[in-house]
Amino acid sequence: MITDAATSVLAIVALIGGKLWGAAWLDPVMGIVGAVLVTIWALGLIRDTGRVLLDAEMDAPVVAKIRQQIHAGPVDAKITDLHVWRVGKGKYACILALAVAQETTADVFRECLQVQEELVHITVELNQYRLE
Repeated sequence: MITDAATSVLAIVALIGGKLWGAAWLDPVMGIVGAVLVTIWALGLIRDTGRVLLDAEMDAPVVAKIRQQIHAGPVDAKITDLHVWRVGKGKYACILALAVAQETTADVFRECLQVQEELVHITVELNQYRLE
């Protein structure tokens, strides 16, 4: 949005400069400056979306906190799959698959993770197994 506004302002400056001072060269110069701004914006967008697409958030400190909370929880559980995504500034969503030996509900683990304010969306999948 800021890039769009900046390129519009540059175009207006070029038009006014061309009309008032006859500076016809301002239009192509502002076009080049606008192209540089859009390129910088696009590179930032590629970097940010690439991190999401490649699960790069898995090195965030929140992942270690999730693992610690599950291991310290009231029910013995083994994490079989964990994915964490940044969904806002300092806010995360997670999908967690757990293997449990005893009968329990996903709400037990969701409540364990609620103490972490940065987790705004938690999905828990439970898979029971028998100890033999």
